[in-house]
Amino acid sequence: MHVENDIQQAIIKAIKDLYSSDADPAGITLQKTKKEFKGHLTFVTFPLLKLSRKNPQQTAQEIGDYLLANTDLISDFNVINGFLNLSVSSAAWIETLAFIARRPDYGFTPVTDQSPLYMVEYSSPNTNKPLHLGHVRNNLLGHSLSEVLKANGKKVVKTNIVNDRGIHICKSMLAWQKWGNGETPGSSGKKGDHLIGDYYVLFDKKYKSEVAGGISRGLSKDEAEEQSSLMAEAREMLRRWEAGDEEVVSLWKRMNGWVYAGFDETYRKLGVSFDKIYYESDTYLVGKEVVLRGLKEGVFYRKDDGSVWADLTDCGLDHKLLLRSDGTSVYMTQDIGTAKLRFDDYPIDKMIYVVGNEQNYHFQVLSVLLDRLGFEFGKGLVHFSYGMVELPEGKMKSREGTVVDADDLIEEMVETARATSEELGKLDDCTPEEANEIVRMIGLGALKYFILKVDPKKNMTFNPKESIDFNGNTGPFIQYTHARIKSVLRKAEEQGLAIPEAADAHLELSEKEEGLIQLLADFADVVKQAGDEYNVSLIGNYVYALAKEYNQFYHDFSILKEENASRRAFRLLLSKNVALIIQRGMKLFGIDVPERM
Repeated sequence: MHVENDIQQAIIKAIKDLYSSDADPAGITLQKTKKEFKGHLTFVTFPLLKLSRKNPQQTAQEIGDYLLANTDLISDFNVINGFLNLSVSSAAWIETLAFIARRPDYGFTPVTDQSPLYMVEYSSPNTNKPLHLGHVRNNLLGHSLSEVLKANGKKVVKTNIVNDRGIHICKSMLAWQKWGNGETPGSSGKKGDHLIGDYYVLFDKKYKSEVAGGISRGLSKDEAEEQSSLMAEAREMLRRWEAGDEEVVSLWKRMNGWVYAGFDETYRKLGVSFDKIYYESDTYLVGKEVVLRGLKEGVFYRKDDGSVWADLTDCGLDHKLLLRSDGTSVYMTQDIGTAKLRFDDYPIDKMIYVVGNEQNYHFQVLSVLLDRLGFEFGKGLVHFSYGMVELPEGKMKSREGTVVDADDLIEEMVETARATSEELGKLDDCTPEEANEIVRMIGLGALKYFILKVDPKKNMTFNPKESIDFNGNTGPFIQYTHARIKSVLRKAEEQGLAIPEAADAHLELSEKEEGLIQLLADFADVVKQAGDEYNVSLIGNYVYALAKEYNQFYHDFSILKEENASRRAFRLLLSKNVALIIQRGMKLFGIDVPERM
């Protein structure tokens, strides 16, 4: 915060003049004054007692008196048990507002050639089903984290690993081959990922029916599953694929192509993208080579059945399978290969995996294995672990076809936004084209904000109806606040009122106005904290607090009808910069804010 830095320097000078000592700047920290006390910023004097050789109360009083007499940054102060509560002067807040107004990138650190490179992996879909609500949270977190890291001056490569091989893929392929009758996305009118997902569900339905038939003939459940001819065919298809069978590989490529086209459409709707996409069908072979090297070097061991394992008991973990007895890969093998390829491709300083918390153990193991294999980047891997997302009705299951489809959810959000906006009269003055764009912004804004405002580590329940509310901690409330400010600024322009870059420094501001500027100034610290802690929800909490404070200000104070020209100009400048910070903060969530509503 600009004014905070100035006060820190003033305190350092006070210590020099009062106690003939040089204070360590790192020890001169200010914090926001608690609401029950008067003031904006609080300085804790206890670390200075060795320098002052006085009690906390006297030390705080002397520094407060010095600041009041020697700087115009402070208008008043009070001392409570060695805590020096400082009231920042209106002039200092007005200068802080001007400082923010002069910087169109306030809160963001520029990316340079020397910036560290962070790679963020997210999405990680399977090509046997469309993206669902769980993927939505993953994609939104990955995209937002990438934007927050960029805002903190990091180079970012957004990457995706597509799980395009394995028995689950073969289940969809086999079902289509048996019962598809040549159906395509074009002939069915379905998106490719939806079409393939339908066949994945169909396979499971047929398989369960076959198992139930076996049980009815007196077999146990395990015996019925073991004797399933359908599952045997799927395993045989996987074996043929791994052997490079032309017919199977051709079908695999064709069906995956349908899925990728469907994924791309969903990604476009969500506003997420990737700089580099890796495919498990490529990376698992690299992983096998690395594991076999590790076996040869004695890092891993082979069991009697031919499977390859890692003994991790010396670091509190267990034995981890890396290659099955038939030589086929597991997920860990693929991740080892993907990591190697990525670090071959890019000079990565930090690798971040955006993956749900059910994989916490997996990434603990991956980090250890990569380190033991001699990859320096192993220990530095970051698992951005997040909680599950559910609907009020409960959990979702892909195989049973009970997942909440991402495309259906997006469409529902936009239509709910339209119905709510029309009911509240928010679209009355809009053309049909404007209305369509606004309801798209509101629907997607509601979805993204509702998900991203929650601490990523927590499980959450997504309620579409709650998310569209124009009141409370929602995306539409923040979007409407932005539109309200833009309306005020348009009216000011129509009245010929110019908005200055700096306000009259002699104005005496209200407590609410000073608080709004202090909140604006906090934006830079919030962006930094969100990047340092990998917690994008801090951005949402901040932007909501700013929108809420501005709405209270708008309700309590005149802006365009203010008769004092200097005060009116200040309030217009304040309003303009609140809108800019709201827009900047929401952009970190991938949310657009409308100019009018």
